[in-house]
Amino acid sequence: MIWILIIIFVACLILRYPIAFSLGFSCLIYLLFKGVPLIIIPMKMYSGIDVFVLLSIPGFIIAGNLMNQGGLTEKIITFCNHLLGHIRGGLSLVNIGASMLFAGISGTAISDTASMGSIMIPAMKKEGYDAAFSSAVTAASSTIGPIIPPSVPMIIAATLSGLSVGKLFLAGAIPGLLLGVGLLLVAYFISKKKNYPKHPRSTFKQVSRGFVDTFWSLLMTFIILFGIIGGIFTPTEASVIAIIYALIIGIFVYKKLTYKNVLVVLLDSMKTSASLMILVAFANLFGWILITEQIPQTISNEILGFTDNKYVVLLLINLLLIVVGTFMETIAALLILFPILLKVALSVDVDPIHFAVIAVLNLIIGLTTPPVGVCLFVASSIGKVSIGAVSKAGFPFLIVSFIVLIIVTLFPSLSLALPSLFID
Repeated sequence: MIWILIIIFVACLILRYPIAFSLGFSCLIYLLFKGVPLIIIPMKMYSGIDVFVLLSIPGFIIAGNLMNQGGLTEKIITFCNHLLGHIRGGLSLVNIGASMLFAGISGTAISDTASMGSIMIPAMKKEGYDAAFSSAVTAASSTIGPIIPPSVPMIIAATLSGLSVGKLFLAGAIPGLLLGVGLLLVAYFISKKKNYPKHPRSTFKQVSRGFVDTFWSLLMTFIILFGIIGGIFTPTEASVIAIIYALIIGIFVYKKLTYKNVLVVLLDSMKTSASLMILVAFANLFGWILITEQIPQTISNEILGFTDNKYVVLLLINLLLIVVGTFMETIAALLILFPILLKVALSVDVDPIHFAVIAVLNLIIGLTTPPVGVCLFVASSIGKVSIGAVSKAGFPFLIVSFIVLIIVTLFPSLSLALPSLFID
């Protein structure tokens, strides 16, 4: 009977239905065939979103949109241009560096691709960069966002596992920085080989001015992170503080937020939050069906029956998540697979925090993996270039991302050092 659920779900994905509706429709058909009372649908949907920490997600979405609407993106790009613009291929480095800074505000890869891409891709093309390379850099750099805190996928992982949000935020910091540095090196060597342009070196006054302009926006990330780590407030309270802070900075410091802007931000944030909550609700119903059919136990037994070597198990999980990440959005994949695979990882003594970082990193790399990586489509649309050309130009970045994934998988201390240092 479980094959009805799987076949209909896959068929809906092939037909390009939204993932939330694909989950819901496949669950409905399964329950009808099984003869289960349909009252179970609203019950399981409600229980899936009746989690206190999930309230932080709409808050962070609103805060990020407020800061973006308030001029944050341009100021971060300007500051990074002062720091990196004088190096060969400076704009490509600025693209990645800005994504590393912007990551703490947006927290999602797709929003980073759209926000940065709308500014950086036209600017890079204007200065003589290939459209495919410009789009590939933007797509690759956007994968840093869900790793560096605050991260929406990390909040989802914490919700599913009962882990500390603060610990997961800290666990992603070093892997995120490692990924960013790797992408910077690739962009530099490609730019040097193709002799892409560079800007004159900025003066100390320009760099200082750029830092001052960007400081207030970046301060929000530190307030959120250290407030949660220090136990001053919960993630949900942190999201509310972030909204208040973003309003103050946008209105009184950057002076770009108006009443009309705020209404637009709230409307967009409501749409994003509602679609995300529907996805969480249907995924909880889908997960409940998998549990009742004992699918987690079956997968666990199959993997552990094949091998009980920790690193072989992690390799198999990595391969599965990379494949899934190429055609499924990160949060949806986490909701469905993370609880199942976490059980397998725990059975071979993998630390749950370490595994959460591995899972998120896998799935965000999938967003830039051909043929259907979501961020590739967004970037190619902005750059007005074929998805094939973007995929080809992004191949070196993808290789570096895989190398970082292998390093993070083999060396748990990269993920566990900061949580053990700052949180008991």
